[in-house]
Amino acid sequence: MGVVGQFPLLSDIKRRTIRAPVNPMDKCTVVSIYPKHIRETKPTIQPGYFEIYPGSYAKPEILVVGPSSWWKELDENQPLLEIPQSSIQIADSVVKDYINGIYGCDMGEHVPGLFYIPGEWSVKRIKEEKKPDLDEANRKQRNWFGFLVKAADAMWARTNGNPLTISDDMRMAARELNLISKEWLRDVEVVDLVRCKACGTLKNPQFPVCPNCKAIDDPEKAKALGLTFVQ
Repeated sequence: MGVVGQFPLLSDIKRRTIRAPVNPMDKCTVVSIYPKHIRETKPTIQPGYFEIYPGSYAKPEILVVGPSSWWKELDENQPLLEIPQSSIQIADSVVKDYINGIYGCDMGEHVPGLFYIPGEWSVKRIKEEKKPDLDEANRKQRNWFGFLVKAADAMWARTNGNPLTISDDMRMAARELNLISKEWLRDVEVVDLVRCKACGTLKNPQFPVCPNCKAIDDPEKAKALGLTFVQ
């Protein structure tokens, strides 16, 4: 039984479908140097599930995609008509739908290392013949990583060291750029947040000044750190 609002599966529709032969030459290769596992599901087309394993500049991961289709209803007494979508449309959708909306991604110079090439390619051939594309993807991905690290620094300072403001992508970016000395890279589990005695805001106990109300929450800690405050 289907769910209200759910796109109906073809198996649930008791009607014939008109299917066209699939062009075996219609293929694209999605290339990833992005160090995260990607799972994209598009329920309105078939095939509609796409999975790419974590990749790197030295060892890219690839996914060869072919055309997918959706079905148009012409009349309740007529079979559903297949509307094919080319492999280029599918590959473009897989890439753009995934990266669009990711924090710090501007769809231009600051994007994850994910792109596609028309045709079916092997990793070896990509590294030999598409090195400029890999270099460009790596440059843009490092730009994005740099933005995330700067944003993490600002959030860490603004929140007086609240680890909840640092996302997993920011930590990943710092590690990929080998900035392992960043204080906010420490395991968030070792930091137990406490409430400010003045306003109740959660804060890092290692910092004596509340980031919200600016009260000196721990005078002894402030003295130990040699902090002075204007009266």
